[in-house]
Amino acid sequence: MKKKHLAISTALIALLVTGCGQNDTDGNASEDEEVVVEPITVELTVPETGEAEESIQLAAAVSQGDEKVTDASEVEYEIWEDGKKEDSWKVKSEQKTDGLYEAKAKFEHDGLFHVQVHVTARDMHTMPMKEITIGTGAVEGEAGTEAEGSHEHQHGAEDKESHEHHHGTEGFSMHFMEPKDVKVNESAMMMVHLQLDDKPLEKARVRLEVVVNDKTNEAQWVKLTEEKAGEYAGEVTFEAAGTASVTVHVENEEGLHEHETHEMTISK
Repeated sequence: MKKKHLAISTALIALLVTGCGQNDTDGNASEDEEVVVEPITVELTVPETGEAEESIQLAAAVSQGDEKVTDASEVEYEIWEDGKKEDSWKVKSEQKTDGLYEAKAKFEHDGLFHVQVHVTARDMHTMPMKEITIGTGAVEGEAGTEAEGSHEHQHGAEDKESHEHHHGTEGFSMHFMEPKDVKVNESAMMMVHLQLDDKPLEKARVRLEVVVNDKTNEAQWVKLTEEKAGEYAGEVTFEAAGTASVTVHVENEEGLHEHETHEMTISK
C-alpha cells in the first residue's frame, strides 16, 4: 500500500515539474520575441528639369508598410545650388492628400540644385534627396564661386539657422533639429539626425561646440548620445542671453569628419 502511494506521489511531482518547465519555456519564448517596427519610407518626387522663376512642384509620399502616414511631425524641404549648401533655404510642406506632403519652390537662375526632404514621423527620421536642373544647368567652373549671402533674397530671414556647412563625404547628410524658445538657465534638447548613403549613420562620435556671444574662449563642448539608429541627442544649458553658435562635429572610425554650424537666439 505504501509503495502504491509513493508511486502516485512521484507521478504527481513529475507532472508538476514538467508543467512548470513548459510554462517557463513558453514565457521565455514570448519574452525573447522581438517586436519588429516597420520603417517609414519616403518617395520623393522632383522634376528632373525646370525653368528659372517657374513654380516647381515637390512631393513626398510618406508610408509605413501599406499604411499612408498622415501624422508626420515634420516634412520640410531643403534646397541648395550645387556646391553652395551654406546658402540652402527651406520650404515647409502641406499635406494635400493622405500621406502626400507637397510644396512649391522657385529658382531665380539657371543651375544644378539639390532638393532634400527632411521627414520625421512616428519616432523615425529619413531625408532622401534628388537633383533638378534649372534652365541650362550649371555653368562649368562657376559652382560655389558666388559671394556668400547672394541667396539671401531667395530664402529670407526664416532660414538663418544654417550658416556654415562642411561636406566632404559623398552620401553624407546631417539634419539639426533646432530647439524652439531657448531661454537662459533652462535645458534645451539638441537633436541631430545623420545618414550615409540613405541609411542611418550609427556609432558616430557627435559633439556640439557651443559659443555664446562670440566668446570662443568660453566654448562649451557637449557629447550627444545615440538614442536610436542615426539619431543623436543631448541637453545644453545656456548661462547668458544673446546669440549662440552651435557647431555639430561628426566623426567615426572610418575616417569621416564633418561639421555644420547653426545659430540660435537665447532669450532671458
